[in-house]
Amino acid sequence: MRAGRLILREILYRRLNFALGVLSAVAAVGSLVAALTVLRAHDRRTEALVAAREAQTRERMGKLEDDYRKITVNMGFNLLILPKDQNLSDLYADDYASKYMPEEYAERLARANLATINHLMPSLQQKLKWPEQERTVILIGVRGEVLVHSPGQMPIVEAVPAGMLVAGYELHRSLKLSVGQKVKLLGREFAVARLHPERGNKDDISLWINLREAQELLGKKGLINAMLALECHCAAERLAAIRAEIGRILPDTQVIEFATQAVARAEARTRAAAEAENALERGKQDRAKLRHEREAFAAVLVPLVMLGAALWIAFLAFHNVRERRAEIGILRALGVRSCQILAIFLGKAVLLGLLGAALGYGAGALVGWRLQEVPAVLTLKDVLNTALLLQVLCAAPAVACLASWLPALWAAQQDPAEILREG
Repeated sequence: MRAGRLILREILYRRLNFALGVLSAVAAVGSLVAALTVLRAHDRRTEALVAAREAQTRERMGKLEDDYRKITVNMGFNLLILPKDQNLSDLYADDYASKYMPEEYAERLARANLATINHLMPSLQQKLKWPEQERTVILIGVRGEVLVHSPGQMPIVEAVPAGMLVAGYELHRSLKLSVGQKVKLLGREFAVARLHPERGNKDDISLWINLREAQELLGKKGLINAMLALECHCAAERLAAIRAEIGRILPDTQVIEFATQAVARAEARTRAAAEAENALERGKQDRAKLRHEREAFAAVLVPLVMLGAALWIAFLAFHNVRERRAEIGILRALGVRSCQILAIFLGKAVLLGLLGAALGYGAGALVGWRLQEVPAVLTLKDVLNTALLLQVLCAAPAVACLASWLPALWAAQQDPAEILREG
């Protein structure tokens, strides 16, 4: 009788034994394929997120000039002094600095009589809801300039007297404000002192009031979040010296230069690009950490499932050989050789592995596709991987043969005379 026919009869006679073996192979192959599919989907999602963030960064860089304008009162100032821990990305996103420093920093710089700067103007800025008008505005508290060198210098920006308010173009146009009109802001009454012409930036939705009153309204007594300054010498190479001088007096601050619009844009791009690159890198690191965690989990789970499947196949093979000893003895007595007995059990293992690999690949691909992150980045067609399918179709039968080798060898070495005598 041919080995193929014997293998088929063996499978049909022990259908449950064969089915349990196939299920163990399906579990092992399915776990492997699902884990690889999830990791592949994670990588594809990471690539999509990185590409999206890079596109956002490019768009942001295009608007950078306007982003810088929103925190300056007048381009006559060419230096901006901020708290050192102020993140520039947050500054651009929130329309104001979210970190604070003492107002007396302005006097400290003025007393130092620096040769590189004059015309200091401390300010407190915050985006908020104007409840009385139901409008979102940028509130800017300013005071008279702190002159570093000569008290007789002409100020670049006029101070806002207490109880007065200066309105940006969009606000006074839409609300029909006029000079001298009384308006309420956060429960306090102000008189409109001036109306700014259209500037085409965030100044158009800004309100300027006296610094002391802004501190009281915002609950930031004695605090500011920015200082505008005028650099005496506008050569770009002097920026390092200016930063060194200011850093010596106020070590917990940072300085940004606005010498000209071109210089402002150049520095803005450099600093914002660095911030964007850092944010992008942090995102990549977070995604890499998540992938590492999933990879580590798969590295433990998949080998355990494969080992369990191999042990289960070996157990089923031993159990089958033990129950079939009498039949093996009869076959041997009828002239079936040891190598044929060995081929029957190993051939069964090969078929078991092939069927388990095919079903496991399909089940694992489906599970991995369903477990990918939302939004899904892999279609079912993308999940199909011919190279991986060929690999599992080769590996699963090999593992099944390896697991069945000892039981098959034991069956092939049975002495027919001894088996029949026992029977």
